[in-house]
Amino acid sequence: MTRTRFAPSPTGFLHIGSLRTALFAYLFARHEKGKFILRIEDTDRNRLVEGSIDQIIRSLEWGGIQIDEGIEINKDGNLVQKGECGPYIQSERLKIYQEYIQILLESDNAYYCFCIRERLDHLRKTQEANKQATRYDGHCRSLSLKETKKRVAHGEPAVIRLKMPTEGTINFVDMVRGEVSFENKQIDDQILIKSDGFPTYHFAVVVDDHLMKITHVIRGEEWISSTPKHIALYQAFGWNVPFFAHLSLLVNEQRQKLSKRHGDISLEDFKEKGYLVEALINFISFLGWNPGDEREMFTLKELEKEFTFKKVSKAPAVFNREKLNWYNKQYIIAMNPEELVDNALPFFIQHGLVNPESIERDFLVRAVQLEQGRAVTLVDLVEALGFLFASSLIIEPELLVWKKSTRDDAKEKLNQVVIFFQTIKEGEWNKVKLKEKTMVWIQENDFCIGNVLWPVRVALSGQKNSPGPFEIAGVLGKDKTIVRIRSAASLL
Repeated sequence: MTRTRFAPSPTGFLHIGSLRTALFAYLFARHEKGKFILRIEDTDRNRLVEGSIDQIIRSLEWGGIQIDEGIEINKDGNLVQKGECGPYIQSERLKIYQEYIQILLESDNAYYCFCIRERLDHLRKTQEANKQATRYDGHCRSLSLKETKKRVAHGEPAVIRLKMPTEGTINFVDMVRGEVSFENKQIDDQILIKSDGFPTYHFAVVVDDHLMKITHVIRGEEWISSTPKHIALYQAFGWNVPFFAHLSLLVNEQRQKLSKRHGDISLEDFKEKGYLVEALINFISFLGWNPGDEREMFTLKELEKEFTFKKVSKAPAVFNREKLNWYNKQYIIAMNPEELVDNALPFFIQHGLVNPESIERDFLVRAVQLEQGRAVTLVDLVEALGFLFASSLIIEPELLVWKKSTRDDAKEKLNQVVIFFQTIKEGEWNKVKLKEKTMVWIQENDFCIGNVLWPVRVALSGQKNSPGPFEIAGVLGKDKTIVRIRSAASLL
């Protein structure tokens, strides 16, 4: 059975590139009717951030990425583990790593290294001065296991290194890049166990992937140079080597590596700005993959059916924010107004526009439709509709005057509109009837359309650019509309 995994380090918010890795691993597992596992790699104790595991899990849940095994949050909000291959947190697997490192030591595939920091620093500087590749020189490689165990028993600090073969090559077929080959003599004797007893990534990942029966390792291209070390470990243990797929780098529009310097990179950033999960997942799925035709809109279920690595590109994937905005806008436009309110409500509350204790849902449903065709994000939507919730508007009087009209004319038109609007029955107070009746009234009185509708729209919105006056009035209702027009007239 196909088994993939996502194995993040709990060092902060989930990076958008990490979300892509998780998504591709999840989609491949689902496409192959396999299992998707979440493992936490927390052996780098200096970089741990409290609460990160919860945040990672909730981010995956938000994205609709469901795990089959691994770490999850139960109904009580506690971290729990499910599956038969646990523990799924590396710091809880230290005894397992100690057991397997002994196998490598006894088989002469690993060795203790006692080199102190000063020697390693001097070695690195010498190699740099001679324009050589910086790597460990194997100084402790020939020490006998019996001797090194005595030194360790006497408390001498040591790490354990992989004894890489010095001849031959390591070859593998990457599911994205095709055939890849590395000369063994160019590969460093990587540290497997640190002096504090904790495993390095390179050792733990191989042991964990094997014991968790991972068949396909899907990760970023930055790990491709580490793959021969990992394959050497598989071979040293006599284990089957999994398939590898190294995803291309994410770059911005200027072809620079995506980083905090260039703006938002964490999933939380995009959530806070009001991007819809459906749009973000759809967009991310196209960062290096495409279905091979003109289709662009996919649900997560549709992606599960379509995704294969045959259509994943090795070229850098451009994180085009304009394209992401396009996706988000399309999803907002297509959304049912009731559903749009559900998604936007937290932002209305966050902006102080809606009291969570007294939500006027019908009003919100009418309101969101004013900007549904224009808003790019939910935050854009909420901010654009802020004027609807104001108790009063701050309006520059001159803004109420249409082109070559005058203040006196604008005031007169607003007052006449108030009188006319009072004649419209509550049952007819909607944008369609308002427009129909008002346009007839304007024509009958031989008014210039702009001289009437411009000051009315500004009076209702307080803005130079906003939805039309009939749409706004239909949402505000008769009483609030008349109050705002009267207030604007008084400014003139």
